[in-house]
Amino acid sequence: MLRGTVTAIITPFRDDGSIDEDVLRKIVSFQEENGADAIVPCGSTGESATLSFDEHIRAVEIVVDEVRRAKVIAGAGSNSTSEAIALSRRAEDAGADGILSISPYYNKPTQEGIFRHYEAISNSIGIPLMIYNVPGRTASNITSETTLRLAELPGIDGIKEASGDLRQVRAIIEGRPKGFCVLSGDDALTYGTMLMGGDGTVSVASNCVPERVSGMVRMCLSGKFEDARRMHELLTPLFSVLFCETNPIPIKYVMSRMGYGSGKLRLPLTELTEINRPAVDAVMKDLELN
Repeated sequence: MLRGTVTAIITPFRDDGSIDEDVLRKIVSFQEENGADAIVPCGSTGESATLSFDEHIRAVEIVVDEVRRAKVIAGAGSNSTSEAIALSRRAEDAGADGILSISPYYNKPTQEGIFRHYEAISNSIGIPLMIYNVPGRTASNITSETTLRLAELPGIDGIKEASGDLRQVRAIIEGRPKGFCVLSGDDALTYGTMLMGGDGTVSVASNCVPERVSGMVRMCLSGKFEDARRMHELLTPLFSVLFCETNPIPIKYVMSRMGYGSGKLRLPLTELTEINRPAVDAVMKDLELN
C-alpha cells in the first residue's frame, strides 16, 4: 500500500517550449530532500495533455533516473483504452513503480465502461495501477461502487480521489479491501480525508512546500491530528490560491518565483493573470517562499 505524500510535479519548459531536463531533475531532488514519498510525473499538473508521447516517456525516464528513494508513479492515462495501455507499458519499461491513470475524459463512459477500461489496463502491465477520479476534468464520476469493484482486481492498488465528495470518499474507505490505498486528490481535503482513515495525498501544493505537506501527512498517519490541523490551517490560503486559475497555472508561477524553471506553459494554458498575482505573491510572502 502506498501511504504518505505523493507530489504531482510540474513539467518545466524552456523558453523554446522544450522540456527543461535540468530543472526537472532539480525538482525531483527538492522533493526527495523534503519528505515526498512518491512523485507523479506527467499528471494533470505536469501538463500531460500537451506532451507528445515521446516527451511523456522521456519525462518519466528522467524522474526514474533521478530518484534515489521515492517511488515513481507515472501519469499514464488516456480516454482511449488502447492508448492508455500503450503509454502504461512504456512507462513500465521506463522503470516506473506504478501508474496513475485518469478516468476516461470527454467520452463519458458508463460505469461498466470505466470498469472495463481499468481492467484492461491492469491486465496489460505488471506494476500497480492507481485509479484517478477527477470529475471536474473528465465530466464523469467513478462511483464508490465502481471503485470498490475495481479494488477487488489484482494489480489495482488504490485511488486518487478528487471528486470533492467526502461522503463518497468515506464509502470507499469503509468498504475497501485490505491493501487498497485511498489518497486525497485535493489539497484542501487532505486533512479531512485522513481524519476518515485515508492514507495520504497526491498533492499540487507539495511542489513548493513538500516539507510542510509531508509533515502534515505524517502527523495524520501517526495520529497527531491536532498538530496536523494547525499545519492544514497554515497552508489553507496556499491551497486556495493555487486554484485561483486552472492548475497548473498558479503553481508554475510559484515554482518559477522559487527558481524552478521559467514558468512557461503550453497553449491553451496561459500565464497567471495580473489580477491574481498579488494574492499569490501575498501567500508566498506569508509562507516565506520568495
